[in-house]
Amino acid sequence: MLKNILLLGASIAAQTSAVAPAGCCAIVELRQYTLHPGQRDAFIPMFEGEFIESQEAVGNTVIGEFRDLDKPDHFTWLRGFSDMPSRAAALQAFYGGDVWKANRDAANAFFIDTDNVLLLHAVRPQSAFNLDGAKRATPGAARDPGGLLVATIYAFAAPADEEFFRYFEHDIKPALASAGIDVRAYYASETAPNNFPRLPVREKDHVFIWFALFKDEVDFAAHRTRLETVPAWNDTIAPGLQKRLLAPAEVLRLAPAPRSRLHG
Repeated sequence: MLKNILLLGASIAAQTSAVAPAGCCAIVELRQYTLHPGQRDAFIPMFEGEFIESQEAVGNTVIGEFRDLDKPDHFTWLRGFSDMPSRAAALQAFYGGDVWKANRDAANAFFIDTDNVLLLHAVRPQSAFNLDGAKRATPGAARDPGGLLVATIYAFAAPADEEFFRYFEHDIKPALASAGIDVRAYYASETAPNNFPRLPVREKDHVFIWFALFKDEVDFAAHRTRLETVPAWNDTIAPGLQKRLLAPAEVLRLAPAPRSRLHG
């Protein structure tokens, strides 16, 4: 059985283009896993070898997988869908399928916690990740592709609304652009119920997240310093933003793993 499953995985990999489709993804899961100490570098090859093509064959889009630079035992990844019904169908197909059944015990042995999951929707069609032309390394790749994905998470007492979306687009985003920061995508918490309850998500948390890519840690630090010199940011935007938030913004510095579709 296992031999047949591995052959199936190889067939899927051979048939799957290295170039991503455009227009991904209206629905995204930001998944942060806590692994047993020292196990992240052992888990990544397993994930990239077994759980990318097998998921995408049934309708999931694996946007990228990352090492959290500030949490050495965290593995973070992004999974996308075109809409909520597609999410339910794709997850059922994968977690009810042979590849997951053959590998779940080995995968689960790495984990302390897998419930830190934010279910998100794109605020606008144009605010979703665009993977047009994004290339993923072939199976077996071991060299990191470079780049740094930074996710900035704003937490609220209630769901972010249209007023905040306009504030982000008309005030925050232009200030970021003036500092050379290109916002690649932005999402808010999905308010529809989790339609695959077998996998828990943080349904009571209300967040807005924007994503940007940088060359590396030094490049990110330089852009952050530049942002602090933007007069509008210091005078009005940062103070006004802080008053709206439930807590200080959380920043995830995520280094792409070898086969991450999303990378620098």
